[in-house]
Amino acid sequence: MLWAASAAILSLAGASATVTASAQETIRIGEINSYKAQPAFLEPYRRGWEMALDEVNAAGGVLGKKLEVIARDDNGNPGDSVRVAEELMARERVALLFGGFLSNTGLALTDYARQHKVFFLAAEPLTDKIVWQNGNKYTYRLRPSTYMLVASVVKEAVKLKKKRWAIVYPNYEYGQSAVASFKTLMKQAQPDVEFVVEQAPPLGKIDAGAVTQALADAKPDAIFNALFAADLGKFVREGNTRGLFDHVEVVSLLTGEPEYLDPLKNEAPQNWIVTGYPWYAINTPEHKKFVDAYRKKFNDYPRNGSLVGYSALMSIAAGIRKAGSTDADKLAAAFSGLKVDTPVASIVYRPQDHQSTLGAFVGRTGIKDGKGIMTSFSYVDGASLQLPDDEVRKLRPAD
Repeated sequence: MLWAASAAILSLAGASATVTASAQETIRIGEINSYKAQPAFLEPYRRGWEMALDEVNAAGGVLGKKLEVIARDDNGNPGDSVRVAEELMARERVALLFGGFLSNTGLALTDYARQHKVFFLAAEPLTDKIVWQNGNKYTYRLRPSTYMLVASVVKEAVKLKKKRWAIVYPNYEYGQSAVASFKTLMKQAQPDVEFVVEQAPPLGKIDAGAVTQALADAKPDAIFNALFAADLGKFVREGNTRGLFDHVEVVSLLTGEPEYLDPLKNEAPQNWIVTGYPWYAINTPEHKKFVDAYRKKFNDYPRNGSLVGYSALMSIAAGIRKAGSTDADKLAAAFSGLKVDTPVASIVYRPQDHQSTLGAFVGRTGIKDGKGIMTSFSYVDGASLQLPDDEVRKLRPAD
């Protein structure tokens, strides 16, 4: 028994020594996400950061060290997000954290970063609270916020000159925030607008038949939709079957992302105003290089998640270079005003709220070769979608 106990202690000591040695040889980065819960977006996202990781390391790494990413799944649960963050920091000795998908898990990691003074780059969570009410010194965000995405489509929504709007959204932080922003911005631009019905199914549990019937009964002129993933697919199919979208304009966040259009194939909605990622029609040299490299590596085309994952890891590498360190305070300072070239645009992490200026592609949906696409799209610079600085200061606590 004594021998067995001694052997176990030696084994644990050896494992700890291995982690320590690895941490000295590489810069270890913790990544947390809802891979099992949201595979449509997050499998391409993982490929994106893996490709960026390979490119950074092939070029010699950062500060003379290779980067190493230790990824963990949070099951789409805020409590698990925090538990995994603690494990990555204590057992894996990571220097910083990035990732997050759902708004609630992103907020949990934002709070963890604040409490434990750990640098965290929120790659994907969209909630405005990450950079406003819950914003802190150690947290930055890459993707356009919910407010920014809504602002990018409101201009087009106002052009429709529709008075009676129906609204459908997932009943959690992202959906609630999207609807609040849409109502506020529409009222400002079109004071006579009316919101005649709202449907807010639980995330991942939509009763599409009941939801579409409730919207149809209200006889709206237009629909604002914030559903995504499986909920979106069920809503679109049921709405097509019932003729809900006939002669009704639809403005829909996220629907132009290939993660959500592709599974619908020829059932994809047509002529909706959407945000998304028309990778097949962005012809800049920087984007073409990204797409070619991605296709060569994975024998597949990129999705929006691929772009986000790639840009997140590249942002981290750029931030460490600028800081000359992985110290959380130095990283936080380095990210303030950090400039990063992504495949679609050069972005800046704003000092005033830690939000990047990555923008959004806005266009209409269509079908080509049996698959949903975006048409007539344009890129809206994220810098043009921000609240005025004095409004940000009112919303965000001082660091």
